[in-house]
Amino acid sequence: MPQTARTVVIHETGGPERLRIEDRSIGDPGPGEIRIRHHACGLNFIDVYQRMGLYPLDLPQALGMEAAGIIEAVGPGVSHLKTGDRAAYAATPPGAYAEARVMPAAQVCPLPAAIGFDQGAAMMLKGMTVEYLFHRTTPLKRGDTVLFHAAAGGVGLIACQWARSEGIRLIGTAGSREKCELALHHGASACINYRSEDFAQRVRDMTDGAGVDVVMDSIGADTFVGSLDSLKPLGMMISFGNASGPVPPVDLAMLAQRGSLKITRPTLFTHIANAADCQDMAQHLFGKVTNGDIQIRIDQRFALDQVGDAHRVLEARQTTGSTILEP
Repeated sequence: MPQTARTVVIHETGGPERLRIEDRSIGDPGPGEIRIRHHACGLNFIDVYQRMGLYPLDLPQALGMEAAGIIEAVGPGVSHLKTGDRAAYAATPPGAYAEARVMPAAQVCPLPAAIGFDQGAAMMLKGMTVEYLFHRTTPLKRGDTVLFHAAAGGVGLIACQWARSEGIRLIGTAGSREKCELALHHGASACINYRSEDFAQRVRDMTDGAGVDVVMDSIGADTFVGSLDSLKPLGMMISFGNASGPVPPVDLAMLAQRGSLKITRPTLFTHIANAADCQDMAQHLFGKVTNGDIQIRIDQRFALDQVGDAHRVLEARQTTGSTILEP
């Protein structure tokens, strides 16, 4: 008898009202697959982009890229997981907004006993994003200065703590005094309220006119030019998200005029496509959490059937820290 699991699905792109909960059949895992019973599911901006159609999917499509739970069954050829293991993941294809699912095993990671399911679901996509930003995108060393936008969000609060643990000076931006205080509490050296201050000018003031070594920008259209103006000559712009909308086409002469700047547009899923790299990145992240360098803050919790409300508050930038769905 096939099992069923409540699963969040879209049949067409659009607003949060497009999100539906359906009972979907789930069977046994095939070669290279596992079946996992979720205890918590993570919420991320990529889910919004997919729902809206900014990142196109074949429809209908289940949503969600991140979750944690218990392995219920293991298919042939899977050696790093076994039935009964605690596990967490950020992985393709989408489908994590569900009570349970069958999925490829390669990017599913054994979850240490010291890390709860809620933490696991809240940290994998965001934490491994921070791992590649600080260790796999451009060389960073102790004493370097980074500008990090949305510093009080789920990725941002992890980044603040990661930077502190590595001796990197992180200047954050956030949309309110309270969010700035939160970023400072988590390790930011300074935080700029971008709603009331010109962040590029403030960065210049804070760096004696020099600018920062690296900008890490998940906001997109609203901050792009200001981010370039915050860099020192030969600095690196890392654009890794589009919370305010996609960046318009770029005239490369802008980079030359501002001091031979560099720019890259990475994604997590390129970095974790290799299974060994994914497991290494997860272990690095788990180590930061278990040794106390990083604490995973979960500020919003929603039941699975409240997923539309969860999307609305995320899009309105009314969240801090991480948000989880509880199946």
